[in-house]
Amino acid sequence: MSGLVPYLFFPGNAAEALTFYRDVFGGEMELFTYEQFGRTDGPGDAIAHGLVRGAVEIFGSDAAGDQDAVQISGATFSLLGTADAATLQRWFAALGDGGTITGPLQKRPWGDYDGQVTDRYGVHWLIGYQES
Repeated sequence: MSGLVPYLFFPGNAAEALTFYRDVFGGEMELFTYEQFGRTDGPGDAIAHGLVRGAVEIFGSDAAGDQDAVQISGATFSLLGTADAATLQRWFAALGDGGTITGPLQKRPWGDYDGQVTDRYGVHWLIGYQES
C-alpha cells in the first residue's frame, strides 16, 4: 500500500466504477463478491471488496444495508504532480468523460497548471502539474 487510499462505497455499481478507474489510471484490479466473502447483508453477486492498484490506488465496494454510497462534500482527491504532464492531462480528460469539468485544466496566474473535475461517480478530483 502506498499511503492514504480512498475506500468508496457505491450504490450497486462498484464493479463498473472500479473498472472505470482501472481504465483511467491503469494497473491491476481485483473484485470479490459478497458470496465469496460469505456475507449475507447484500446480494451474493454484489462487490464486497474491490481494489485498483497502480499509479493511483482505490478501494471500493457496493454499499451494504444502511451504509451510504459515495457523497463527497467539502473534499477533493488531489493528483497534483503525481505523474508527468501528459499522463495528468490524459487522466483529466478520462475522468471528465461522463462527468463535469468544474475548472478547466489550464495554466494559472502563478504559473502552474491545474483543473478540477467531478467524475461520473460523483468523485471530485484536482489535477495539476508544474511546467518543466
